[in-house]
Amino acid sequence: MSVNKVIILGRLGQDPELKYTPSGAAVCNFSLATSESWTDKNSGQKNERTEWHRIVVWGKLAELCNQYLSKGRQAFVEGKLQTRSWDDKDGNKRYTTEISATTVQFIGANQSTGSTMNNSAPMENAAPQADYTVTTDASFASDDIPF
Repeated sequence: MSVNKVIILGRLGQDPELKYTPSGAAVCNFSLATSESWTDKNSGQKNERTEWHRIVVWGKLAELCNQYLSKGRQAFVEGKLQTRSWDDKDGNKRYTTEISATTVQFIGANQSTGSTMNNSAPMENAAPQADYTVTTDASFASDDIPF
């Protein structure tokens, strides 16, 4: 038995980037920062470390993330870790590990508009919201990734 499950809550470091595969599937990428802080027992000095997590989202959820998320906004993400490889323009093998999101919850006001969303609003009339969760179970082959 094995489990591959990731749950993080962080802030976007930049606006999401939405692309479409040649077959028309939407894919959205963004980075989330998580931070931890501690006090050094010997010196009493406060320390902080920030980790950056690459997030990839597919389908309708990707389009919604692109529409409602922006730099600085908090998001709660559930998904799985995946590593993929590609050859760069010089023919070198490159690797990246990212979180393939299946659930994204938008936290707080959309900073670009300052407004919040009503969870009961229909999707087609949805405005940016405080807490909005979207889940997808779509799977895509790594060949569909346009980057």
